[in-house]
Amino acid sequence: MEYKWLLCPICKSKTRTKLRPDTEAKNLIVFCPKCKNESVVNVKNMEIEEAEC
Repeated sequence: MEYKWLLCPICKSKTRTKLRPDTEAKNLIVFCPKCKNESVVNVKNMEIEEAEC
């Protein structure tokens, strides 16, 4: 199975979250260890988009 790292929408570095092809998430809070920011994202079909808050 192919896995993909969820990338920070701010600095584009890897977070500590991996995605599978069948992963779907709405309003997922993701912490980036590099830039120390939290972001709210939506994930569907391994596509990541920043959620509207």
